[in-house]
Amino acid sequence: MSLQLVCAGSDVPNEINVIIEIPKDAEPVKYEVEKSSGAIFVDRILSTPMRYPCNYGYVPGTLGGDGDPLDALVILPLPLIPGSVIRCLPVGMLKMTDESGSDEKLLVIPAPKIFPGYAHITDIKGVSSHWLERIGHFFEHYKDLETGKWVKLEGWVGADDAKTEILAGVQRYEQENS
Repeated sequence: MSLQLVCAGSDVPNEINVIIEIPKDAEPVKYEVEKSSGAIFVDRILSTPMRYPCNYGYVPGTLGGDGDPLDALVILPLPLIPGSVIRCLPVGMLKMTDESGSDEKLLVIPAPKIFPGYAHITDIKGVSSHWLERIGHFFEHYKDLETGKWVKLEGWVGADDAKTEILAGVQRYEQENS
């Protein structure tokens, strides 16, 4: 299946699709889905021996400020297989910058029909500080041993900011592909 056929979601920005690239607790390997073929490529082996704290993927039909689809972090107690699509609700966003520029990460939870365990979370304030600290620590340090790479965390923002970024990402995608 071509992942290009997967849309941003059925109720953007309130419910979005996320295509998983890297499972929760995965070894320090950065995978990327080639958007045109759906093939999963090894982008690089991370130099830091750190595991991904949550499922990592992207929102199809969007573009971030870096020219790639918006990144999404799916908090879930289980790893999801790369290439799978999960319907999610945005609850916040990690604002950060790296050597390539702005690189926000949407923080999302599975739609309640998929996993009702987080149905009570509607905003970043409902996410445990432990989750936020683990995720922040990972992204602040996962490039530490890579020459010429760096990350600066700017902090967490709530669901409204995440939804605004999703709408902007859809608009950038539509402008780029019209």
